[in-house]
Amino acid sequence: MITKEEKKDKKPISVELKEKERIDDLQRNGYQIIQNPEKFCFGMDAVLLSGFARVKPGARVLDMGTGTGIIPILLEGKTKASHLTGLEIQEESADMARRSVLLNHLEEKIDIVTGDIKEAGNLFQAASFDVVTCNPPYMIGQHGIANPDAPKAIARHEVLCTLEDVVKNAALLLKPGGNFFMVHRPFRLAEIVMMMTKYKLEPKRMQLVYPYVDKEPNMVLIEGCRGGKPRMTVEKPLIVYKAQNEYTDEIYEIYGY
Repeated sequence: MITKEEKKDKKPISVELKEKERIDDLQRNGYQIIQNPEKFCFGMDAVLLSGFARVKPGARVLDMGTGTGIIPILLEGKTKASHLTGLEIQEESADMARRSVLLNHLEEKIDIVTGDIKEAGNLFQAASFDVVTCNPPYMIGQHGIANPDAPKAIARHEVLCTLEDVVKNAALLLKPGGNFFMVHRPFRLAEIVMMMTKYKLEPKRMQLVYPYVDKEPNMVLIEGCRGGKPRMTVEKPLIVYKAQNEYTDEIYEIYGY
């Protein structure tokens, strides 16, 4: 049993860890997260998305494909959102996310729903969120998948949902003028812009992420606005490392160090 010390005048919470699970410190507001390294742990892409997303005070936020709940927890610590919901199809991950919410005394601010992105329109009321975020599977098809049902395969490959499923349901659930934030891979950028335009999530802001200043970008952060007018701002490149194992100042700022 892992006991979290009393925080914000609330009683200590005892959270049971299952086999091979661990608790990681998020270095923000004292928050922690439960993960199983043999299943799937959050990466830098989730952290960068939480830094890229703009959430106004009082906003209602949905994170689609939330995994172990990293993005709602980080956004709760960084913003003044009124409520955040994480949607996750894998019950094992959703269960870890719920226990992390309890661990951080955030049950009044964050709820985790087990469900399919493709069925999001049936799970939530249309046009009920101000912000939708998503760190979706990047890879197309079955290439390199040893076990299509494995948690890592589901998180990385379009096994259970496609890019179109993500964009279509984000558009359905966003209020007019609401914002969609996603992290993806640059090699699919043309498809991403086309799909967002198709579902009237007008691309408004984009940032390419480079591992080093002299390397090709390996991530793209993009924002769309439901029903927005055509005009997109391309922000300056985000460089992750300035030397081997040494983050740039921008990355330290995003992480909150």
